[in-house]
Amino acid sequence: MLYLAKLPNHIGAFHTMGTNGIVMNRTTLDMVTRSARSIREINSYVYSILLHEYLHALGYVEEEEVRKLVHDVSLDTFGPDHPATHIASKGPGSVLPGVVYDESPNKAPDFEVIPDLERSSQRYIS
Repeated sequence: MLYLAKLPNHIGAFHTMGTNGIVMNRTTLDMVTRSARSIREINSYVYSILLHEYLHALGYVEEEEVRKLVHDVSLDTFGPDHPATHIASKGPGSVLPGVVYDESPNKAPDFEVIPDLERSSQRYIS
């Protein structure tokens, strides 16, 4: 399951071990969507965030190991010049320098469920 929620800006997403849910930061995603120059950059950001959390869901716990795996998979899949590889290597700011981080509200997250995430015909990135 994928959920969107307003989270602190330093959290792109999280997965709670032992669950099948990923919570993605709605605030950061909105900022990326507003500042990206192309749908490819948006998709690359989403790909990197979700791949990172999927790896956690598969049992990879150590952040450093997961970051390296995200980079390796992105490099093998898309090559060195793709935005997803740049994001995995240097962070979202390397592709999306215009992102302006708003302050997140200090209240409980407001979750939204994203339906049909697992559809096999869904294209995530081009």
